[in-house]
Amino acid sequence: MSDERDPSPYDALLLLSFGGPEGPDDVVPFLANVTRGRGIPEERLKEVGQHYFLFGGVSPINEQNRTLLDALREDFAEHGLDLPVHWGNRNWSPYLTDALRELTLAGHRRIAVLATSAYASYSGCRQYRENLADSLAALTAEGLSPPRVDKLRHYFNHPGFVRPMVDGVLKSLAELPAEVRSDAHLAFTTHSIPRSAADTSGPVAEHGDGGAYVRQHLDVARLIADAVREETGVAHPWRLVYQSRSGAPHIPWLEPDVCDHLEELHSAGARAAVMVPIGFVSDHMEVLYDLDTEALAKAAELGLPVRRSATVGADPRFAAAVRELLLERAATERGRSVERCALGSLGPSHDLCPIGCCPARAPRPAAAGADSPCA
Repeated sequence: MSDERDPSPYDALLLLSFGGPEGPDDVVPFLANVTRGRGIPEERLKEVGQHYFLFGGVSPINEQNRTLLDALREDFAEHGLDLPVHWGNRNWSPYLTDALRELTLAGHRRIAVLATSAYASYSGCRQYRENLADSLAALTAEGLSPPRVDKLRHYFNHPGFVRPMVDGVLKSLAELPAEVRSDAHLAFTTHSIPRSAADTSGPVAEHGDGGAYVRQHLDVARLIADAVREETGVAHPWRLVYQSRSGAPHIPWLEPDVCDHLEELHSAGARAAVMVPIGFVSDHMEVLYDLDTEALAKAAELGLPVRRSATVGADPRFAAAVRELLLERAATERGRSVERCALGSLGPSHDLCPIGCCPARAPRPAAAGADSPCA
């Protein structure tokens, strides 16, 4: 095998995602999984689940992951990369522990893991590492000898993630009425998280106001806005905004909310806007409801022309980026020095999460980090 296509020491890739219900009967049990340990009553879960019930109780995330799996397998085959691709979820079937058990029983001993979260944060990185540690411990308790797992680095600034979003913005701008197109504002959206979690995101050296979470999103937004300006000749005003807040009102979360931002734009005389969900890999429920339903309804109420650009999803360029990330990490693990592809001012992210990176509220074991037993 050519060294450029050599995935060793890895013998499998695991797609690790959040999961979502696939029918009305799944909604409350799914939300119970998401909120386990918080003591939230079933009646409250039913209220929260209304967003899912509006769409038949089905989240699009699982089907989008199946499409991404197909894209990864197709890309691997086209490039002569003989590596099985599996899938496991944090909160719904197929569950992570089941996926790792299947891989273990099939004889896999070193697994690369791609999480469907591109940025540094507790919920987007450390918690997935905790999930991995929990699943590996469960397999050990069953008498199995679990494999080693390595989480691939953050890919927020990889060209295969950024360029599809640039094209999505260009397409959305073209869909706006011609008379307001050049005046459109770009609202880059991501999931709001508690300010305390944002401030401690990323390695300790990056902790501070907004931490790595905000810094990384701002860098991606700037990359996209600059690329759009280069291709259209128009410098569209832009701002990073937030969506999907779910915490108690007294706890500070990242702001402004996307709907509040649309109101501000309208009050300031803006003539149009494009919402750009840079914080999400695919069009899952928070995009489908918070943007396509709530935010577009707010825009219609205001009489503000708004379009929502596409997420990366299963774009072939993203599948190619995953292959590149995998082979890059594999070569590094074999002791080779490799070029690490990254756009913007922040450079490529770390392979191994350092101690103190995106700390948990309460200390818990986490795999694939400098503080992990097999690191």
